[in-house]
Amino acid sequence: QVQLVESGGGLVQSGGSLRLSCAVSGFTLDWHVIGWFRQAPGKEREGVSCISSTDGSTYYEDSVKGRFTISRDPTTNEGGRNVNSLKPDDRAVCYCNTMGLWGQGTQVTVSS
Repeated sequence: QVQLVESGGGLVQSGGSLRLSCAVSGFTLDWHVIGWFRQAPGKEREGVSCISSTDGSTYYEDSVKGRFTISRDPTTNEGGRNVNSLKPDDRAVCYCNTMGLWGQGTQVTVSS
């Protein structure tokens, strides 16, 4: 079975950082694009960033530019996301998606 597993979430103070990871397993082919999404309480799920495995191009939502980075580890087929300078508004369940598949999410909580 193809499986996506997010990890790295947790509770941090405002201004802190986390590294989120999206591990993709169950198939040998590399994904072409992996994206990160987040869903805050009472809000719709929104796209945050994505990266292409073909050319390394990235996309960031304006609200996270300069704070979040997304990367890919070709040896592990893992897509990572560094989240820096976290704000309380960044509290959300974070999901990764590739090839039309979703992970179960990892919780990011930011205290004031």
